[in-house]
Amino acid sequence: MLWLAVLVTGLGCYLLKYAGLAAPRALLERPLVRRFATAVPVALLAALIALQSVAEGNHLVVDLPRLGGMAAAVVALLLRAPFLLVLVVAAATTAGLRALGVG
Repeated sequence: MLWLAVLVTGLGCYLLKYAGLAAPRALLERPLVRRFATAVPVALLAALIALQSVAEGNHLVVDLPRLGGMAAAVVALLLRAPFLLVLVVAAATTAGLRALGVG
């Protein structure tokens, strides 16, 4: 049963990818579709980051070092730092807070 789920999911992913490649150019050039394609990945990534920051299994947790790293990343983004620097700042802040025994 597990392998059936894996195969069906794999086939679904392949068909979804194919649908994106087979979409007519006229559809992709519509302003609404273009805005949607630009905004959705950013929203999904933000939701994933938020969920990973405050969830552990099926429970919500307040992990101060993780939240501190997120706050540092937000500040770096507001200061228009390059993305790689944002990641380094977030990781360094989280590691520093853990080293200090916060949380």
